[in-house]
Amino acid sequence: MDHSPSVQVVVAHYNEDLSWLEPIATSCLIYSKGGPKNSPDHPHLTLPNIGREGHTYLHHIVTQYHALPDVTVFLQGRIDDHVSLGANEIIQRAIKTQPGEVTTFPFRELEEFDCWDGIPWEEYPCWEKWSSMVCKNMPKTPGQYFQQYVGRGKVPLAVGFQPGAIFAVHKSTIQQYPQSYYRRLLQEFFLGDMAHVNPETGHYMERFWLAMWNPTEYVCWSTKDIAAKKRNAQGQLAKGHWHRTPRGVERDEAISSPEPT
Repeated sequence: MDHSPSVQVVVAHYNEDLSWLEPIATSCLIYSKGGPKNSPDHPHLTLPNIGREGHTYLHHIVTQYHALPDVTVFLQGRIDDHVSLGANEIIQRAIKTQPGEVTTFPFRELEEFDCWDGIPWEEYPCWEKWSSMVCKNMPKTPGQYFQQYVGRGKVPLAVGFQPGAIFAVHKSTIQQYPQSYYRRLLQEFFLGDMAHVNPETGHYMERFWLAMWNPTEYVCWSTKDIAAKKRNAQGQLAKGHWHRTPRGVERDEAISSPEPT
């Protein structure tokens, strides 16, 4: 009898080539926002082109809350600018995800977020790709959002996050919160006045996922919380040792991409 955990891969797609997912296609649930012109060849569900990947992930959690597999992998249609693993390798790592853990994938390291009054985009030339896009500004600061929806009334010193929001999470970790919690996040971050192709809330939700699901590991409330060791048990950069993107540079030299194959 096979006792392997059940795994599903949730894909946030726009117009990316999904041929790299062919080896695991039967495990994928693809949500496409690119319209008929960019429709993928694989079976998929369509969504309106709003809210970036965060809207897709929350939509999935809300609609599939009672039918989640043991482990869900959340990823975007293109990941090779963040992850150096093939599709099968991602599944093999994801299967090992334990309750309470959030599995991330190399090569990108966890990064630090502490811009609670808002990201000063103009100070980060290396993020010009995103700062140059037309954006729907948030009505609140990221600190106010975190305080209200994640931090239980508090704003931390910093949180760790996975760039690109590419990770695997156990069903029990998702279901530590009721379905109504995710429905509220979906509404406040991505619907109503924030129903936009590039809402600022999408960039901040990317930075909140890990802190929401495992604050013990990914939230630094003060300098006393900084881990003694650089790496945690999963091999990720440990609490308080997360990578800080330097200001004023066009390329973050600390981020090393894998050699092209």
